[in-house]
Amino acid sequence: MAGERSISDILQDILTDLEGMVRNEVRLAKVEIREDFSRALSSGIWILAGVVVALSAWLFLLWTAAFALATVMSAWAATLVVAMVTSVAAAVLIVGGIYRAKRIQPTPEKTVESVKETLGWLKQSMK
Repeated sequence: MAGERSISDILQDILTDLEGMVRNEVRLAKVEIREDFSRALSSGIWILAGVVVALSAWLFLLWTAAFALATVMSAWAATLVVAMVTSVAAAVLIVGGIYRAKRIQPTPEKTVESVKETLGWLKQSMK
């Protein structure tokens, strides 16, 4: 029979297919890791922006508001009020960045699911 293949040919095809599937899984994992890295970088930028704004606010608002408030209260009290207000603004920005960072999932879920499907397919094909 000309259409029949030897067992070694079949095993070779299975190994070739398996190698291709593993390469595809690795490719998918790389893509997912890049996406997660991009989100982590974005969250880090948000946190950094919050810190920069907090420092800028600390310097400029403290000077301006403290001098303005010092006209109606003692200088130390005016400085304290301004420092508290800028601290709240900085906290809001930093917490926003941390919230974004916590939403990042470090596990490449699509790859894990795909590997499970591949293993299931292999189990079925071995029967």
